[in-house]
Amino acid sequence: MKLADLAALAGVSTATVSRALAGHSSVNEQTRERIRLLAREHDVRPNQLARNLRMKSTGAIGLVLPLGHAKTQHLTDPFFLSLLGFLADLLVERGYDILLSRVIPDAEDWLERLVDSGRIDGLLLVGQSDQFAAIERVSQRYRPLIVWGANRPGQHHLTIGSDNVAGGRLAANHLIAQGRQRLLFVGDPAPPEFADRFAGFAAAADEAGIAYSVLATAMSPETVHAAVAAHLAGGTVPDAIFAASDVAAMSVLRALAEAGIDVPTTTAVIGYDDVSLAAHTSPSLTTIHQDLAIGAKLMVDRLLKRVAGEPAESAIVAPALIKRQSA
Repeated sequence: MKLADLAALAGVSTATVSRALAGHSSVNEQTRERIRLLAREHDVRPNQLARNLRMKSTGAIGLVLPLGHAKTQHLTDPFFLSLLGFLADLLVERGYDILLSRVIPDAEDWLERLVDSGRIDGLLLVGQSDQFAAIERVSQRYRPLIVWGANRPGQHHLTIGSDNVAGGRLAANHLIAQGRQRLLFVGDPAPPEFADRFAGFAAAADEAGIAYSVLATAMSPETVHAAVAAHLAGGTVPDAIFAASDVAAMSVLRALAEAGIDVPTTTAVIGYDDVSLAAHTSPSLTTIHQDLAIGAKLMVDRLLKRVAGEPAESAIVAPALIKRQSA
């Protein structure tokens, strides 16, 4: 039932019904109570959107996964699903609705259209993808915008994220300490987070005088699997592989098993993220842990400070090596 129908039942105007349900003093108490009883009887609720409009608030936060570099990636990816779950729980606890989107940037102003839609009080972006420039541009004028991603010197937009360079170093140093001599990085080295992971990995290898190579590939599971299988078929078998994510590392494990290569005896494998599935692969996956619970809390706290007009700064979450069977 619409407000107009309720107004007809009550014998008053729609505006009177709206004011009565909002508790406005311009409607006398007797009429307000009669309209409330009718509203309960017919399951009519106050217009939350109208109330929010008067308060200059939507009561909603945008939660967006931008996919400029990986158009086939989905919200069901274990890493994204974990982080989105933490963020959603925290936002609901703070009384916000969530506007969840998986966005494939189709024009230069895709982010402007989101922040100017009038539908949200603030925006959380999960990842920078290849949209660093767009995020920088919009953040110059739209402050309640927080990004899970890498932090670059001098950047304007506020980020929360893992110290990916340190994480890459942890992976390389662990492999080097085991005596591994032929290291391989598998993944897409272009997006900022992956680029930093590779940078830390390469720097540690260079400092130790250990050879490494790069197998650049898009990050969908099947693409990674096919790239690694083709690499192994070419006769080059590395004795250690660092994958840019756990999902990629799982595809690496599958390709190695199909090629009859023992993990970790012949080839050690390390992933990045420490998603819940990492402990249940065969062999279980050694990985670099990102504390998503802390990261999500930092994102939401910083965002709500910005929504309230208060200052907030970027933060970096320290990674940790989780040793399991694969390396």
